[in-house]
Amino acid sequence: MSEAPKPAEKSTAEADFTKYKTAADIVNVVMKKLVALSVEGAKVLDICVEGDKLLEQGTGAVYNKPVKGVRVGKGIAFPTCVSVNNTVAHFSPLESDPASSLTLAKDDVVKLHIGAHIDGFAAVSAETLVVGASEDNPVTGRRADVLKAAWHAAEIAMRLVKVGNKNWTVTDTLTKVTSAWDCKPVEGMLSCQQTQNVIDGKKRIILNPSEAQRKDLEGVTFVENEVYGIDILVSSGEDGKARAEDTKTTIYQKDSTVTYQLKMKTSRAVFSEVQKKAGAFPFNIRCLEDEKRARLGLQEAVQHGLVKPYDIVFTPSNTFVAAFHFTIALLPAGPALITHPPVWYKPELVRTEKELEDEELKELLTKKLREDKKSKKKKAKAEGEGEGEGSEEK
Repeated sequence: MSEAPKPAEKSTAEADFTKYKTAADIVNVVMKKLVALSVEGAKVLDICVEGDKLLEQGTGAVYNKPVKGVRVGKGIAFPTCVSVNNTVAHFSPLESDPASSLTLAKDDVVKLHIGAHIDGFAAVSAETLVVGASEDNPVTGRRADVLKAAWHAAEIAMRLVKVGNKNWTVTDTLTKVTSAWDCKPVEGMLSCQQTQNVIDGKKRIILNPSEAQRKDLEGVTFVENEVYGIDILVSSGEDGKARAEDTKTTIYQKDSTVTYQLKMKTSRAVFSEVQKKAGAFPFNIRCLEDEKRARLGLQEAVQHGLVKPYDIVFTPSNTFVAAFHFTIALLPAGPALITHPPVWYKPELVRTEKELEDEELKELLTKKLREDKKSKKKKAKAEGEGEGEGSEEK
């Protein structure tokens, strides 16, 4: 007698979708508060500190029952960053930094970037707003162009990251989308596959690659049950190139693939604190006990690749960068957006003379992320009728 078939194991993405969604709900609540705080005269440092506090509070309020005697790990998956105008990303100053006095001004293009995780399943989100804009006073000019380009690129990317598609299709299509507004994706920016405790997995999508980057990055196909964090960064500049300046890096992440025995006592103490407080996720030096000791201790860890810096880079001073980041799961029933839609962005807030002209891309924008059951049944029925009586409905 044959054995009864074993029930199929749920994929990580499917089984842990609730944890991803709980993290996403927390991120959405925090994002709403940060958008409300991003007004003329607001101090960037204050917004960053408040964002991290709210993420900790949000994750601290859920999943507090131990599972089989083990506490569920949770917390910040990406520290709050507030990057303004031509600052591409990762700006989150310390109080001691000269940049900590930066305040928001009217018409600033502000990128908010945050993430939370439950049991290592992370929801990361970013969006862009313009200070002081309203339906009566919409965003215009190059600010409007870059916002529209980034928003459309994000919407197109959502529909292209699906089972069977390839990463290079996304890369090349996004360059085409942004060109409608005479904008370019920021060179070399990466979107990565996510798994438990990993937000920078091996499968990647690159934006606007240089020739060397195009040769180095492996072509991959998206597969069912994968999760991706999609980072859309678009510049109003001619080539999308960004460069480092003398702004101090404050966000770092432990590289779990590297092993090295640190020599300095301070380095070992700081690294131990990083592992305890942030685990595998990015962290801001601000969360460590002693800032001076942390900077000193991290030097050796960075030098030997144990910890990697999230550098702050800039496009030219007369340009603007807009960003949207979303987390998406390729579930068996179809793609599912884990994170929420942008809080601030509405088409009526952004007025531009340029629009998307490509008919294929316009058609793609009208499609839902996944077909609903009724549509699937109708489609299957139509196919069945077309094939005649002998065919089976799928």
